[in-house]
Amino acid sequence: MTADAPLTRESFRRLHPINTPRPVSQVPERVWTDEDWGRIRRGYRARDMDEKWNVFVEGDVLFMHRSWTGHGVYEASFAPVTGGGRKIASAVVEADGERYRSVGDEYDRLMLELVISAIVLGEPAAELRAGLVELTARASGKSDLPSGVVEHSALGLRSGS
Repeated sequence: MTADAPLTRESFRRLHPINTPRPVSQVPERVWTDEDWGRIRRGYRARDMDEKWNVFVEGDVLFMHRSWTGHGVYEASFAPVTGGGRKIASAVVEADGERYRSVGDEYDRLMLELVISAIVLGEPAAELRAGLVELTARASGKSDLPSGVVEHSALGLRSGS
């Protein structure tokens, strides 16, 4: 397999499909460029213990699994956009609280975009990261959560590209 060959389901040792899918009612509005889609289709594999996501694409569906457990958390179906690029047409999230604890639709929308942007594409995603910290603080009732701790808990660390 070359460095640019897309990751596939078979690229990962242990994957478990979403057990209890729940539709994500708010999907990101972002339109990813054709170049972005090419990078997204290559997927992402966690490289060490501090990374939390494994990502791969089958057809037009992006699968996001937690790296340690292999549990599926998100599946997002992409569709072409007139004029070029792709956007998420629909998505589901794991609703089984033993596998994944969602904080709500707004959080799921943000996490979908954040994992794609920050983890898969390696973008700084500063606004999305700030949104993650804000939503987490609101959900927990704690306004003094350190942003680094929140980000590491949800996203993990991303090794250099």
